[in-house]
Amino acid sequence: MWKLSPLCFLLLCALVSAQGSGNRSSLWQTLSGNQPLVIARGGFSGILPDSSLNAYGFAVQTGLPDTIVWCDLQLTKDGVGICFPDIKLDNASDIDIVYPKGRKTYLVNGVSTQGWFSVDFTLKDLEPVNLKQRIYSRSPNYDTSQNIILTVDDVVTNIKPPGLWLSVPHDAFFTQHNQSMRNFVVSASRRFAISYISSPEIGFLRNIASRFRTTKLVFQFLEPDQVEPTTNQTYGSLLTNLTLVKTFAAGIIVPKTYIIPVDSSLYLQQAKSLVNDAHAAGLEVFGYNFVNDATLPYNYSYDPVAEYLSFIDNGKFSLDGVISDFPMTASATIDCYAHMSKNDSVKANVLVISNEGASGDYPGCTDKAYEKAVSDGADILDCPVQITNDGIPFCLGSINLRDRTTVSQSDFINRATDNPELRIEKGIYAYNLTWSEIKTLQPAIYNPYTKYTLFRNPKFKNAGNFMQLSDFLTVANTSAVSGVIISIENAAYLAASQGLGVTDVVLDTLSKAGINKKVMIRSSDSAVLSKFKSSSNYELVYLVDDDVGDILNSTISEIKKFASSVVLSKESVYPTDMLFTTHVTTVVQKLQAFNLSVYVHLFQNEYVSQPWDFFSDPYTEINSHVSSYLINGVITDFPATAAKYKRNRCLGYEDAPPYMLPAPAGGLLSIMEKRSQPPAEAPNPTLTDESVIEPPLPPVRAPTNGSGTTAPGPVAPNGQPTLVGSAILSGISVFLAALVLC
Repeated sequence: MWKLSPLCFLLLCALVSAQGSGNRSSLWQTLSGNQPLVIARGGFSGILPDSSLNAYGFAVQTGLPDTIVWCDLQLTKDGVGICFPDIKLDNASDIDIVYPKGRKTYLVNGVSTQGWFSVDFTLKDLEPVNLKQRIYSRSPNYDTSQNIILTVDDVVTNIKPPGLWLSVPHDAFFTQHNQSMRNFVVSASRRFAISYISSPEIGFLRNIASRFRTTKLVFQFLEPDQVEPTTNQTYGSLLTNLTLVKTFAAGIIVPKTYIIPVDSSLYLQQAKSLVNDAHAAGLEVFGYNFVNDATLPYNYSYDPVAEYLSFIDNGKFSLDGVISDFPMTASATIDCYAHMSKNDSVKANVLVISNEGASGDYPGCTDKAYEKAVSDGADILDCPVQITNDGIPFCLGSINLRDRTTVSQSDFINRATDNPELRIEKGIYAYNLTWSEIKTLQPAIYNPYTKYTLFRNPKFKNAGNFMQLSDFLTVANTSAVSGVIISIENAAYLAASQGLGVTDVVLDTLSKAGINKKVMIRSSDSAVLSKFKSSSNYELVYLVDDDVGDILNSTISEIKKFASSVVLSKESVYPTDMLFTTHVTTVVQKLQAFNLSVYVHLFQNEYVSQPWDFFSDPYTEINSHVSSYLINGVITDFPATAAKYKRNRCLGYEDAPPYMLPAPAGGLLSIMEKRSQPPAEAPNPTLTDESVIEPPLPPVRAPTNGSGTTAPGPVAPNGQPTLVGSAILSGISVFLAALVLC
């Protein structure tokens, strides 16, 4: 039906030779002792239309060598088996547009269901129907590509998958419509090998059991209160009789919550004994519904690898396979991240720099956030310095207390004022309160993605204590980190308008601390760095606080006068358009050519923080920046993820496997129909000399009034307009022209 264009996608030859891992079978607690299988549900359905040729091809080319592709089997009116993710065709195709009068109402598992059904259409009828993305939160940009409905034979012939899994969710429905799933799978098994057949219907599995010897039959458990149609028992009750299941199946599929329950607050509960019980009964166990782009239980810190590891590498049991919409992440977890320890050797020479400590897990800049960052393996702890009305420097991620504390719920709410110079409306500022007053507040975790209803660790949203700079330095000095980075912003404003000399206070505190670690000073104000250069030997880090598309050599020469390192935004490395990476910049290479270290911010685990090209996988995003651009450090809210990345074993392989290759800029755009590509945006501006040269810091003088309120000031300290760039919201090299259909 379809012929796949040469699946020698630009790097295919290299990929095939690079694929693979040592089995490390003795470490696995699976039934067989072998590593768990990766089952690609509908192919790489987390990015491309489920069950499309592209999705299946991409899954095989980016996964482990033994990746199995999952086909949800439906039957057409003329008895042809097709791969389609839902019994209702309108849920994942444009059939409602092609056949607007084709809607019918049928009983499905006893429920009246309205839609378009495969039993009403022949295979020829379905030829003009196009698959589309069925999950609304995923990119619809491939819906206009030619993704026709595939037969099972199409998948086997064109993809040649290492293994094939046929899922038969609705045998009873097709039987009612005079179609035989049994006849189809038996006939298909004569044409090609079928690795697994699964169904939630016991009658179907019993009916075919005698016809299959090498194919494994797997019983799929649905939700506990749903009723299995053959026995009329709930799936929850059947779970207590695994010896019965063993009489007709070699394994079971269960939702993840059957194994590790999740409470109503989205926190994990104690794992159940199901996997070990099933293994004791001789049954393999496969976990269902692993996805990267969902709200994971908060214990995982939005880290999909952490979730996989909790099911396959927890010291007590291991699933025999994971069924995933993102098989590349599952493959990397098994090969690269399983059976690691924090003492494993570092394989990527990149600094892990915290952003307000482990601020993805605890309120930023608190003792809890810093303790977690140290425990997680951060190399550099950061302290963004604010200063109180009585001159005490402390660590907080914003000069506006409303961003990081409970001040809005306090009696200090009446101190809210606008500050045009800082571009803040109705702020309550650190310099307006004394340290004693600030200590009466609680810290508040920063939630950058509330509009997507993604929240961070709400159970501990106010945990921890604020820390003075001196206390922070003491903690860093006695911890395992190799250094600290002190950030100073708004120094000119504080000196001129508030009578607070933050640079002098920081210098004094550092000199008294006697710190024996590496000290870095970061600022977007060159005058601040120039002052430190004349007063210390610290590493000076210039923050380019706008997205830039290029940089002049003369500008780099100016930066070298006051800094030895630069911080860039991710957008300055991988420019994006509507969340798709577009092209390559040379900013990193230019800076490094002048012997400037480059650190990139801000890395976060929430999937919406990454471009589509990184596949909702924070590890792919980090790897793409480190492997492609050789950046010197990552600045992150989640140090555990970056620290785990730099120690993963796949970085030590002679040939990188496909799931450890960097994403090419513009890779996903290159296989998208022109009409579906986002409109081109104006390029980010070039960083020029005028943008980095600042006047010297003004002398510290007393505020003009006693209340500490702000006076209007210029938009930027140097009188120059600041650069304005696109914001990045949300991400493998094998995708370069990878799946172009002829």
